[in-house]
Amino acid sequence: RDWSSDVCSSDLMTILHIDSSILGENSVSRDLTAAIVAELTAKGDQTVLRRDLADAETEAAFDGDPVEQLMSADTLVIGAPMYNFAIPHQLKAWIDSIAVAGKTFQYTAEGPQGLAGGRHAIVVYASGGVHDGTTDFVEPYLRQVLGFIGITDVTVLRVEGVAISPEARSKAINDARAKVPGLVESIAA
Repeated sequence: RDWSSDVCSSDLMTILHIDSSILGENSVSRDLTAAIVAELTAKGDQTVLRRDLADAETEAAFDGDPVEQLMSADTLVIGAPMYNFAIPHQLKAWIDSIAVAGKTFQYTAEGPQGLAGGRHAIVVYASGGVHDGTTDFVEPYLRQVLGFIGITDVTVLRVEGVAISPEARSKAINDARAKVPGLVESIAA
């Protein structure tokens, strides 16, 4: 099944690349998810499944099962900008579509059990301000929901302060980009 025009052939690893920012070319999270996917695919032929949750035309044309797409992936690369202290509604809708009892989790006598384990998730968390942990609902929420479906191997690349000034934006992006090779190397090990 072809989920996007970015699909490559490979038996090595399948990467599910998800963007949710509405900012297009001005999006920090999109820029960095693309850098991470480029670094991951530079290591060899990979299959990349692409979901642009903020592109209504692309999403309307999507004819696959989001759960099937998730379960076929080894690595998730998720762009998660902070909008009003939370994730964009497009990303929340995708999460609602993949958190399905009997498919990605199940209820047991001991409590819920995730069925999507064995995957690694890399989350690019971008925010205009710098948050002290008391106003950050993005990272805790994503760790909770991914953990609920069994994905506990989660790496978060935080890019904060991008709306403070052009200099702060540039520094935050450059600092985050410099971390990408090491981040990819650490999950590949």
